[in-house]
Amino acid sequence: MTKTVERPPAARVRPVKAPSPAGDRRRRRLTDHLRAYGFLLGGLVCFALFSWYPAIRAVVIAFQKYTPGSDPEWVGTANFTRVWQDPEFAAAWRNTLTFTLLALLIGFAIPFVLALVLNELRHARAFFRVVVYLPVMIPPVVSALLWKWFYDPGAGLANEALRLLHLPTSNWSNGADTALVSLVIVATWANMGGTVLIYLAALQSIPGELYEAAELDGANLLQRVRHVTVPQTRFVILMLMLLQIIATMQVFTEPFVITGGGPENATVTVLYLIYKYAFLYNDFGGACALSVMLLALLGAFSAVYLRLTRSGEEAAA
Repeated sequence: MTKTVERPPAARVRPVKAPSPAGDRRRRRLTDHLRAYGFLLGGLVCFALFSWYPAIRAVVIAFQKYTPGSDPEWVGTANFTRVWQDPEFAAAWRNTLTFTLLALLIGFAIPFVLALVLNELRHARAFFRVVVYLPVMIPPVVSALLWKWFYDPGAGLANEALRLLHLPTSNWSNGADTALVSLVIVATWANMGGTVLIYLAALQSIPGELYEAAELDGANLLQRVRHVTVPQTRFVILMLMLLQIIATMQVFTEPFVITGGGPENATVTVLYLIYKYAFLYNDFGGACALSVMLLALLGAFSAVYLRLTRSGEEAAA
């Protein structure tokens, strides 16, 4: 009799599940986000240490009697009162506002006109872009020293050119009536290169069909600029105007290097007065009080300006 041998049941092999494509995408997305946040964290730390903390610290010092190496003493609004009563305070704000207005009249129109001219060039366009942008690459102090020699009343190049043309000479930066205008010219020359390139990029993004349609309608050059160029670059113009106002309200290098705030306090600006309080008078409380005033003014102006421009765009839409 044959004996039947029972075989053990074969072990069941469980199929291995393939990784879910959705899970892989989630992991990759999480890894990308962590990497991006890691890069952002470095920038946030730099801003916190070198921008936000000094700004908050300046606001605190504005209400203290503070000298480096000594314990601060809380004095409330005494720093603001003392700075307000300083005879140079009114002159500094008047000169700063005048400088800003002149910079808008001179330094805001010239870059736009240069951008229009460069946009119309057909030859040597790259060369002229480099020429226009070259002053931006010169260190600001070097640029100011160059113009200081240029404005020299005796052997300066400006007066030598006027003598060659048999025209009356000028005191330029040494005259109380002409010093501020001279500094506006310096600031315009030194900083307009970047603005010109931004305008040029905006102009080149305008569709050519708009100009062709305007020409077919018989529009001349000025009419094309008014009805095509300006509306198409309105956003860029408004933003650059805001940035220029904020920058010119903080002018410091030109008065510091070229005129030293003179003559007769004709070129003392708010930022230069802050420098004098901090490093000449050793009054960091007064310097920070002035800084807070300037910050409050620029912040309020920026908020109102952005509000008005947004309202205008909504009304136009």
